Amino acid sequence: MTKLEQERRRLQQAVALAALIPVATGLYGVLFGQALTGDSVSISAESHFRFLSGLLLGIGVLFWTTVPRIEIRTDRFRILTLLIVIGGLARLAAFALTGLPSLFMIGGLVMELVVTPVLCLWQTRIANRYADAFGVA
Repeated sequence: MTKLEQERRRLQQAVALAALIPVATGLYGVLFGQALTGDSVSISAESHFRFLSGLLLGIGVLFWTTVPRIEIRTDRFRILTLLIVIGGLARLAAFALTGLPSLFMIGGLVMELVVTPVLCLWQTRIANRYADAFGVA
């Protein structure tokens, strides 16, 4: 296995593992609603929370779909990253407007504004190297 193939494999593993977080959190939110936060909210807020949890679940699953051929999934990876970063910026704005939430939410912010963009940059690097080496576009 070449160094490029080894790096591709490590990226695949990192993305598969990182996507487990939105999949698990999203699924939990869909099934149990606001129970994750321990907050009691209105039925409408509960419905909205479950909807957003479903989106999070879907985003995680879509990241998983990039794993098998990650070197050619740049467009999908970038769109998903953009969605996550926009959500992270909204979370950051909420911090500024309402104060610091739990450590879980701060962890989410780190995933959204640091980990996901780094994975996107890594994916782009692998895609470019594969294109140069094998003519894959």
